[in-house]
Amino acid sequence: MSSQQSKVVGLIFGGASGEHDVSIRSAATVAEGLASGANKERYHVQHVYIDRQGRWWGDAIARQVLSSGQALADDGSRPGFSGFPDGCLEVEIWYPVLHGPNGEDGTIQGLFSLMQKPFVGSGVLGSAVGMDKLAMKAAFSAAGLPQGPYRPVLASELNDNSALLEELETQLGYPCFIKPANLGSSVGISKATNRPELKAGLDLAASHDSRLLVEKGLQVRELECAVLGGQHLKASVLGEVSFDADWYDYETKYSSGLSSTQIPADLPETISSRAQQLAIEAVQAVGASGLSRVDFFYEEASGSLLINEINTLPGFTSQSMYPMLWKASGVPLEELVHQLLELAQ
Repeated sequence: MSSQQSKVVGLIFGGASGEHDVSIRSAATVAEGLASGANKERYHVQHVYIDRQGRWWGDAIARQVLSSGQALADDGSRPGFSGFPDGCLEVEIWYPVLHGPNGEDGTIQGLFSLMQKPFVGSGVLGSAVGMDKLAMKAAFSAAGLPQGPYRPVLASELNDNSALLEELETQLGYPCFIKPANLGSSVGISKATNRPELKAGLDLAASHDSRLLVEKGLQVRELECAVLGGQHLKASVLGEVSFDADWYDYETKYSSGLSSTQIPADLPETISSRAQQLAIEAVQAVGASGLSRVDFFYEEASGSLLINEINTLPGFTSQSMYPMLWKASGVPLEELVHQLLELAQ
């Protein structure tokens, strides 16, 4: 039971998403922050786990999953949400740590809104626009924010694709990157350096989503900035991601030793300040709030900054940039999760 003073926080993680395993690791970090220092007295945590089939499990099972770091095996019962497990109706503030579809696309945010309960992170609109790469890029374009060349593609266009392939080659050239519109953590993304790879990449992305995005490959440095706040937003120091792989794919992103980060990034002060301002404008453009991470491409020769994307529910693992950037900016994990819960209220 919680004390009279402590708030009941529903830490919800897992999800019917390709980023299920990352969500478990992120939730473990958030749980650590909620159990640290003054937060032990401030908050009583009710853990809730959503398995890969979309079923909800209460505190006991959720703690087992967090402890083991392993997803729950499918027991063959009916998939999907079928009611709240014990303890959910006691929750006063929800803390979603759900990456990808059903978790950061506005779906669960809509449920919390129907329940009339505050929750950490963006609302339905900001989550949905931030999650869908085509909607996100349209919002950035409307706000006049700088982006690299890209071309939206519908899966239905692939049926007669010779003209499409020629158009993509003319507009964007090689190398290019093919992405599903609605997945994160580099799931379903591929790099193409010739027509067979482009065709295979389009087919792969179409197996994940009916709406696709093809982007021109650029010779750039990859920078990231964390944003925190509601009506008043603040940006962290900049970080830079470096990697030996051909590109920053899922394995490189989440396997120890395959990528490295430099925080703060070695940049001219004018570039850092410009990126921080653009990060805040990107959050405002999609209607996000609470927490976001904005990723940039930096063309060193020209000094050009391009916004790659926004993530409105960024990873919180031990290797994730969002908590590391705020730690380097003077906001340690314990204080960061506390501030996010304060913003939710």
